[in-house]
Amino acid sequence: MKNIWETLKRYSMWLLALLCVDVFAALLLWLSDLQAFKTLLGLILLWSLILFAAVLGAASVKERKKQKLFDDFLSCPDAVNEEKLFCAVSGQEREQLKKLTAVLRENQMSLNELNEDLKDYEEYVEGWAHEAKTPLSLLTLILDNRADEIPNSLQNKLDYVRSCFQEDISQMLYYARLKSSTKDYRFEMLDLRNSIQEVLEDYAQLLEEKHFTVQNDLKAERVFTDRRGIQFMLGQIISNAVKYSGSDPKIIISMERTAGENILSIADNGIGVKSYDLPYIFQKGFTGDATDSRKKATGMGLYLTKKMADDLNLKLDVKSEWGRGLTIYISFPKVNMP
Repeated sequence: MKNIWETLKRYSMWLLALLCVDVFAALLLWLSDLQAFKTLLGLILLWSLILFAAVLGAASVKERKKQKLFDDFLSCPDAVNEEKLFCAVSGQEREQLKKLTAVLRENQMSLNELNEDLKDYEEYVEGWAHEAKTPLSLLTLILDNRADEIPNSLQNKLDYVRSCFQEDISQMLYYARLKSSTKDYRFEMLDLRNSIQEVLEDYAQLLEEKHFTVQNDLKAERVFTDRRGIQFMLGQIISNAVKYSGSDPKIIISMERTAGENILSIADNGIGVKSYDLPYIFQKGFTGDATDSRKKATGMGLYLTKKMADDLNLKLDVKSEWGRGLTIYISFPKVNMP
């Protein structure tokens, strides 16, 4: 119905012209024979409307055919669909379409080149990160097997460097993973407490370096999500708490249950975030006020955390008070599994 109305509006000038011809013919008929005018006027108008309706129907069918061919060409702009579209349009429209197809092909070629460059970049980043794991593994092996030959002070520093290096590599890999066109998430029911415990073990050296107290109030909490993804998010949140810690640092991990969600909260007592900075905390590259602890920040950790949360369909909220710490909430929707 909408297409017919659009076609009617497009050809309204022709209908007006036809009615003008009818008025002129009726005037001549009236001047020649008043009796015939009364008899034939209705037939003239009826015939005009029937003729216009037939032309309108044929035009509507032609327009729908052209629209379908145009949609087919947009979905697959190859030579076959292009030729079919050219055969269904007028000469003037054909010239316009030729210009349009030339621009589309040029843009498609540019897009393909950009995709190839992006793919090469992703492969390079992932390859470099995996290659960087080799010296990192060697450093870990030395620290584990030659601990008695290394002074404690040096060993602590090397452990700290190793943890920081490991976090940077992990962040780079997950950044490439989030930007990739393909995802390899594996959703399953997992014990959240065990996942958090693994993350705390990975960051044990950083936590010990800053003398953190960790209070984990979780019991056997089961959530439906991707194991590697949620552990990456937890690691970035823990790392953020370490970077912006204050005196007598502490992390409290707890769970709140509602009718439709389980809400994990991770709270620290660090420097926190100012109220006017809070809405931008998950933006890429945002570091807030340039305090000493934030001068070397990249602003990528919480940005990647938010991106991962969106990929895993998790809701991320934050609450903070300047000078009194920051709390991040991760909401897991409840899933009934057989």
